Amino acid sequence: MAAEMLNFHEMGFDDRLLKAVADLGWSQPTLIQEKAIPLALEGKDLLARARTGSGKTAAYAIPVIQRILASKQSVREQEVRALILVPTKELGQQVQAMMRQLTAYCSRDVRVADITGKADLSAQRPILMEKPDVVVGTPSRVLAHLSAQNLVLHSSLEMLVVDEADLLFSFGFEADLKNLLCHLPKIYQSFLMSATLTEDVQALKELLLHNPVILKLQGSQLPDSSQLQQYGLKCEEEDKFLLIYTLLKLSLVQGKTLLFVGAVDRSYRLKLFLEQFGIPACVLNSELPVQSRCHIITQFNQGFYDYIIATDEQSLADPAAAPLPTAGKGKKKKKNTDKGGRAKDKEYGVSRGVDFQNVSNVINFDFPMTVESYIHRVGRTARADNPGTALSFISHTEIGVLSEVEDALTGDTSDCVLKPYEFKMDEIEGFRYRCRDAMRSVTKQAVKEARLKEIKQELLNSEKLKTYFEDNPRDLQLLRHDKDLHPAVIKPHLRNVPDYLIPETLKGVVNPLSNRRKKKKMVKSKPDGVIKSSFKNIQGKNPLKSFRYSAGRNRKDTPVKS
Repeated sequence: MAAEMLNFHEMGFDDRLLKAVADLGWSQPTLIQEKAIPLALEGKDLLARARTGSGKTAAYAIPVIQRILASKQSVREQEVRALILVPTKELGQQVQAMMRQLTAYCSRDVRVADITGKADLSAQRPILMEKPDVVVGTPSRVLAHLSAQNLVLHSSLEMLVVDEADLLFSFGFEADLKNLLCHLPKIYQSFLMSATLTEDVQALKELLLHNPVILKLQGSQLPDSSQLQQYGLKCEEEDKFLLIYTLLKLSLVQGKTLLFVGAVDRSYRLKLFLEQFGIPACVLNSELPVQSRCHIITQFNQGFYDYIIATDEQSLADPAAAPLPTAGKGKKKKKNTDKGGRAKDKEYGVSRGVDFQNVSNVINFDFPMTVESYIHRVGRTARADNPGTALSFISHTEIGVLSEVEDALTGDTSDCVLKPYEFKMDEIEGFRYRCRDAMRSVTKQAVKEARLKEIKQELLNSEKLKTYFEDNPRDLQLLRHDKDLHPAVIKPHLRNVPDYLIPETLKGVVNPLSNRRKKKKMVKSKPDGVIKSSFKNIQGKNPLKSFRYSAGRNRKDTPVKS
């Protein structure tokens, strides 16, 4: 019996919930869903560790909805029955979207409210006064509403979910969480979902769970090498920019790609650098308005962009753990809010829990500072059963963290090791002068201007146009976040890659049609219409007047002869 795979229709769900699951195209539950859902429906407390992309959100969302639907058959009174705590606003919006999809056929019976946004407490009060069945929020936001008495949980709460539990304490929510527990009833069911089992998770377990069932599913914290290829390349600062330019411009990296950097300034520096070569990319960091961040993620998932430069800001939680030189400047800019800068959003996090869809590659432009951060970053690719690749650039100062990551991954399974990325640097040496040329244009002043320009632009999109986009949702689709910022001097010649710079070994890969085109040119006969004559035959003439019409040549010549 244990060996047989349970299907959704065998778990005793409400027909409306089964229909929503079928609409999502889920034929069978994932391993975490198969094990966790029956235990949750029995009323057990759960501590579940499963790797990123394994379907943890649905593993708690489905039993929460099912239990609410079951209780509504006997108790008709409207109350807040479930609270879902998340560490970031982005994850909050994602959880709400998943709950909305699963309640598509029972939205009147199961109402969901997301209070993670930056709206005033007074603006969210009417939503909470209606007592939605499920409330999604960050611990600090939920505590603020409890303190303002907009939300009352001590008599009605039946289920508490903590998603990405390993991140709550690292995002500074420990005090909020402990204060929040005073507002909860003595008896309720709890779920703790996590990608890693850290000391923080053990502390949360002691606080929230009562005789829990502990599910440690996949042995490894990341997929094995048949699904996820992990590579490392030891290189210094200039080589990082040279490599990223070569990989993207020559299309050696294909598919949707996330590039992770360690500080906000770094993200703009990399974006301006890529702009020099005509490579568009979005920037995603804690200074952008939350609506813009969520819109960027939505459009990326819909295929609008290929590249996102995301800032994984560990320094928000631990300012001392920021070895990057640019991180110090980020701190100073925090204070200068009057001059156009913005304070960082402590509830920001795109490397953690956010479901970027169909990501083919993750590139760690700056190596992460902790093992957990590496697992969460790389976990954005190779989700579910999809393949993925992770490439990390490692400088000499990051070798210590690299050995920690390798020890942690080899502890799980011998497959999860960063293989050396075999790349012949001498073959791309011809691109180095272009790389240096572009880097000279990306000055500190250009980065500062780009940062201010982007924030102003996104604030305009986010606030002033909010009501317009609500009335005209199609126009929102046309709003792009990967436009050139242009504070640096753009040199047009850098956009094109001349053939003589492309290494012989890559010519067939970079431009496989080039040989065919050459053959076609050899075979083609001269056209009868417009001919563009070569500059060698018309020396001294205006090149703009170098076109002659061959078909009418004889007719023009005849009157001259007579």
